[in-house]
Amino acid sequence: MKYALITGGSRGIGRAVSYKLAQMNYNILLNYKSNDIEAQIAKELIESAGVNCTLLKFDVSNKEEVDEILLGWIEKNPENIIEVLVNNAGVREDNLLMWMTEAQWKNVISTSLDSFYYVTRHVINQMLVKKFGRVINMVSLSGLKGLPGQTNYSAAKAGLIGATKALAQEVARRGITVNAIAPGFIQTEMTAGLDEKTLSAMIPMKRFGKVEEVAEAVAFFASPGSSYITGEVLNINGGLYS
Repeated sequence: MKYALITGGSRGIGRAVSYKLAQMNYNILLNYKSNDIEAQIAKELIESAGVNCTLLKFDVSNKEEVDEILLGWIEKNPENIIEVLVNNAGVREDNLLMWMTEAQWKNVISTSLDSFYYVTRHVINQMLVKKFGRVINMVSLSGLKGLPGQTNYSAAKAGLIGATKALAQEVARRGITVNAIAPGFIQTEMTAGLDEKTLSAMIPMKRFGKVEEVAEAVAFFASPGSSYITGEVLNINGGLYS
């Protein structure tokens, strides 16, 4: 059975991506950290597409939890192949650098960047053996141009862009592609506190994006049609920055 693993998959972009990949006939491994109710809602949505959804509850920034839950699942299910990995988990803790706490810095960096290492290294080995795989990293407009008040988030996502480009070169000859998607302002819980009207005026398309529009890009990178594209960053920002 072929699977797609989505980290931070219970809400927002992660849920939309999970559902889209389910519609592409992937069984879903849905990672989430704490919200059991939202994870169950996502599971029911995904399974309405006629596939299986397995919930994997662990903190992607915690090596011990990743090893226990994710590696444990891989070892117990050798016949089930993770063909697609979407490193989507991330958090924002915005503050100006001079007022940013060490906890705010470390939590944002670890959730986006350390998690890439902890999760991907377990999944990539199986892909190397099968000589096929799709790794899709969710980065950000912030990681490309930097945004004030987001030094931690910008650093984390910029680091993930660099990791994307490096890993892409390491595994390309084994039939594995590694790409990144950089959303701009998307309507999610993460952007709910922003002034959408004012910010939309800065965007050439004059609106925030939708999670389904990001999911479509993930679907492309997961598809056979993207087989000669690797190490790329696809901007989804309504023309705000490219």
